[in-house]
Amino acid sequence: MKRLVLIRHAKSSWKDPELDDFDRPLNKRGRKDGPKMGKLLAKKGETPDLIVSSPAKRALKTALAIAKEVGYPKERIKENKKIYLGSVPQLMNVIHNIDNNFNLVFIFGHNPGFNDLSHHLAEHELENIPTCGVFCIDFEIDSWKRVSEGSGKFVYFEFPKKR
Repeated sequence: MKRLVLIRHAKSSWKDPELDDFDRPLNKRGRKDGPKMGKLLAKKGETPDLIVSSPAKRALKTALAIAKEVGYPKERIKENKKIYLGSVPQLMNVIHNIDNNFNLVFIFGHNPGFNDLSHHLAEHELENIPTCGVFCIDFEIDSWKRVSEGSGKFVYFEFPKKR
């Protein structure tokens, strides 16, 4: 079995309108929500074998905050450019290239790609993955290459304002 946890970046700052989207930092709420959701994931016993993140500043900072709470070494976080502004085919490519030695994987990224991917993988009515939202999917497979449309089973959906 493989478990994929999609985590949208925490709330970002729009304080500097001149700043490139890729470089936007987390705002105060985002800096608070990352550790909060990390603690929730730790309480659920979700210790990832691998963390892959968009290299965008807000996604990477969210990944670092959550990694700290779940006991994942920050130097082992992998960055993948395909996640930033990734479409479903690009995100599926990221998933298909995960080493099969990893069974529980956290991927940190963005909307609309993550919304679209969650619909693509698991039959679950979901309007939106909010900032710092966590969408968990299980797959009854032994290879990440076998992940396909509708092959996932929805496990849980958490987000900061739910708590």
